[in-house]
Amino acid sequence: MRYRTFTEADYPAMQALDLRLQRHHDPAFDTLPERERDGRTHTSLPALKFYERSEHSFAAEQGDTLMGFILAQSVWQGDRPLVLVRTVTVAPDAPDGTHEGLLHAAVKSAYDTAVYELHFTLTPELQAAALAESAVVTGQSAVCHLGTRADTAPGTRLRTGPQGA
Repeated sequence: MRYRTFTEADYPAMQALDLRLQRHHDPAFDTLPERERDGRTHTSLPALKFYERSEHSFAAEQGDTLMGFILAQSVWQGDRPLVLVRTVTVAPDAPDGTHEGLLHAAVKSAYDTAVYELHFTLTPELQAAALAESAVVTGQSAVCHLGTRADTAPGTRLRTGPQGA
């Protein structure tokens, strides 16, 4: 699996994967009003152009096939920046570890740009990825604290074994 920044040439495959998953999660998706359909997808042309420039968004590909993507951006939270993940979209037939690889790519890009927190909604699909990154969980939100902030971060750290989250 290869994790890389995406380009405009990837937009059609990203939009097709997003639409495929929307239809998978809601078989009535195509019957919804256009405004509702547009509100549920993550890959409008303006969104993709924005996230392409964000430095924290990546595509996962195997051979020539797009297997998933992560859309994330740097935002200011009070007095410091953080990386906020909007979505992690992965094809149902993607190899194991794709979620982990995409989240790790965003974590690494955050750290490389001196941003020491990455925030995302913890979904069942991201549980293993959150665990691999030693995320701290508060409710449905997970935070990867990077660098020395990881030692003093508030919240409940995910663990392996019977006591894990």
